Amino acid sequence: MKIKANRIDIEIEDTYPGDATGRPAVLLIMGLGMQLIAWPPELVQGLLDAGFRVVRFDNRDTGLSQHFDHLGTPNLLWEGLKYRFGVRITPPYSVEDMARDALGVLDALQIDKAHMVGVSMGGMIAQRLALLAPGRALSLSCIMSSSGARGLPEARPAVTRALLSRPAGKGMPAAIDHTVRLFKAIGSPGFPMDDAMLRERVTAATERSYHPRGIARQMAAAVADSRRAAALAGIAVPTLVVHGKADPLVPFACGEDLARRIPGAKLAGIDGMGHDLPPGVVDRLLALLIPHFQAAS
Repeated sequence: MKIKANRIDIEIEDTYPGDATGRPAVLLIMGLGMQLIAWPPELVQGLLDAGFRVVRFDNRDTGLSQHFDHLGTPNLLWEGLKYRFGVRITPPYSVEDMARDALGVLDALQIDKAHMVGVSMGGMIAQRLALLAPGRALSLSCIMSSSGARGLPEARPAVTRALLSRPAGKGMPAAIDHTVRLFKAIGSPGFPMDDAMLRERVTAATERSYHPRGIARQMAAAVADSRRAAALAGIAVPTLVVHGKADPLVPFACGEDLARRIPGAKLAGIDGMGHDLPPGVVDRLLALLIPHFQAAS
């Protein structure tokens, strides 16, 4: 379903069985270049079964939401060099702009307060949202995310190369193969996803929408948002930080740093978890998220 949020078109899925009255809302915010369908059905169903209303959406420049090709495509190598030498990056839009989109989703659905859950870059957006509109947050949960502070450990070199690489050829099959290789590079060694399941998920997402230029703009926004770290001490909602101890893209130390910066935040490390959401990880997430929500509702 398409709605207007923050004056742009945003694709959403608002899921609740029967009447939403009395069901606390959970706003799920996906990460870099990922679409709302990337939230595993088992996780959504687990939240529904626990009595929550589940709202998912495609971030701007992703999936079926509005794209911003008119703003140009950043040169990520150049932007990375600027970041390393402390030169300010001016992205086409900011993580705070993306947080305002998320706030607009709540406004459009007339949801006063929600549990805010973000994965990876989605966790950065959720942090900004909790800072932007603290009265709208029942709780905050950041999964495999980061404060964006300078000096944190970086991704493994092989993962960085995979992230910045391009498909070996043109067309949908090459794009699917490229994305499968990336997900294998960042996946959870303790919870390896079945190859057929992974390819099925990647194919469904690629056929729904494939927009690498949008990913470049989102990445520039994430890299530019290093000042967020200093503001995190202002978050005053119950916060849960969940991070994989085997994350090759956003190392576990980033989760530890994030939890230290948010007053009262609880850190849960998951052995064997990388930077994805395979079935075994979903089970552990539900066991952490549902009590966190129930305590804060």
